[in-house]
Amino acid sequence: MIRFSLALAATLFLAAPSGYAAGLKFIRISGDTDNPAIDAAMWSPCTTSPTEVKIGALAIPAMPDCPIAGEKLPLIIISHGYGGWYLGHHDTAEALADAGFIVVAINHPHANHADMSKANGLGVLIERPVDIKRTVDFMLDTSPDAGKINPQRIGFYGFSQGGYTGLVVAGANPDFTKLPPRCSDPKAAGCPPAGRAQPPRREPPPQLLTHDPRIGAVVVADPLSIVFPTADSVKDVRVPLQLWGSKLGGGGGASPENVATLARLLPEKPDFRVVPNAVHLSFLTPCPEIRPSSDACTDAPGFDRAAFHKQFNAAVVAFFHQHLTQQ
Repeated sequence: MIRFSLALAATLFLAAPSGYAAGLKFIRISGDTDNPAIDAAMWSPCTTSPTEVKIGALAIPAMPDCPIAGEKLPLIIISHGYGGWYLGHHDTAEALADAGFIVVAINHPHANHADMSKANGLGVLIERPVDIKRTVDFMLDTSPDAGKINPQRIGFYGFSQGGYTGLVVAGANPDFTKLPPRCSDPKAAGCPPAGRAQPPRREPPPQLLTHDPRIGAVVVADPLSIVFPTADSVKDVRVPLQLWGSKLGGGGGASPENVATLARLLPEKPDFRVVPNAVHLSFLTPCPEIRPSSDACTDAPGFDRAAFHKQFNAAVVAFFHQHLTQQ
């Protein structure tokens, strides 16, 4: 385990190649009878200086619809956490695009901040890895930008449930019986009336879980890891993996203890970093000043999220460069 060092990360940041501005466009991956459409944001290297793109309360430095600079570029897919969205990690996406990566962050259908209609239960946990495979398929086959991508250089970044998603995509097989009962709160939607027992949680057939061997490197932050309780559950995760944990936690199945257990069980030793004084949501992009009271914007006293993210993004960029562009 590596205790996160700002000095070390600052060194990595200075070493990481940069020289592009982030192009930004929004895409939609078509659905069908079995699969809903996926909305996504795509960042890419751009030689034009960025402008300020305002999306709700956010002001994002980017150049809309900028032609992609470069050829055969590595691709990174980003998966948000519970109730998140495709702009929840936009600063990390921008840093990667500035460093020469094409980055696609998706809204998991019916399980994002704008539509939580199917966000609970096992269904979304089974569908999340499918969403990632569909996104990679689209980017390599159907996207008008497919020719710009090196199909042998694909990475993944995920936070919380997005971290769980990346582990499954990389080969992990979760034990869903380890999930805490969602209906411990009797007011939770879809729960039985008070006094009526919940049916036992059933384990879905393993073949329902989607793995994708095209993913060559993975970064996960505070992943939902309680569902990976044994070495057997993660024995097939063999890709290079950078694992981040918050010292203070606050993410349910992504407690510091769960994340530390995951780090110990993985068959290949991960680049494991614990961030002092960070809470679970500290991995979300720094918040605009007009929304400081949001739970998603609340850090522990003395924690500087903006300063941390500069170092975090630098370390993520360096990891992907090492494992996707220097191999």
